[in-house]
Amino acid sequence: MKKENNTNKKAVCIMSGGMDSTLSAYMMKNQGYEVIAVHFNYDQRTQAKELACFENICESLHVKQKYILDLDFFKQLGASALTDTNIEVPTGGVEEGVPVTYVPFRNGIFLSMAAAIAEKEGAEVISIGVVEEDSSGYPDCREEYIQAMQKAINLGTKDDTKIEIKMPLVHLKKSQIVQEALHLDVPLELTWSCYKNEDKACGVCDSCRLRLNGFKKAGVNDPIPYA
Repeated sequence: MKKENNTNKKAVCIMSGGMDSTLSAYMMKNQGYEVIAVHFNYDQRTQAKELACFENICESLHVKQKYILDLDFFKQLGASALTDTNIEVPTGGVEEGVPVTYVPFRNGIFLSMAAAIAEKEGAEVISIGVVEEDSSGYPDCREEYIQAMQKAINLGTKDDTKIEIKMPLVHLKKSQIVQEALHLDVPLELTWSCYKNEDKACGVCDSCRLRLNGFKKAGVNDPIPYA
């Protein structure tokens, strides 16, 4: 992996264990940033699997500093199929409007906590793997929203704190994400996207459908196991 010379610059990378955030972190490292990895346990259905993936990806990236943050707020809040087991994860294809797998203001909360870490660590970048065009319709994945969060973060931190939120995948299709990941030798076999299962991916939830379609259009096989 070719790296650009960018000595002593740090990027706080929000990493779920999924393909998008993993590629974003690899892109930051490829640009010469020291990756500070941040992962959130929020009682999501596949929490254990996502955490295991995060740990393995951090090892692959040779991450020196990482934060694993536990949030029970989302479980108490409910209102999402990812955190409330009484709400079924849809498997019938893309829903109209905002899907029930949307977790209320999740990325806003994640970015706020990442901003605190970035200020403490002296990092000038926060990386987040949001995808606008080919995502599941989440309002907190929109470029305009992330830009507004960047402005708010810089208004609410010390005067000498200057943080840029990088979202390198925001305008990519899933097939382009797969291709870029392969180009950068990202270990896609270590990533997980399924909303439902932790052993073998279900293949039918929105996230699995998007992932599988991306691999299909890229002309390569997905290396993770499916039921």
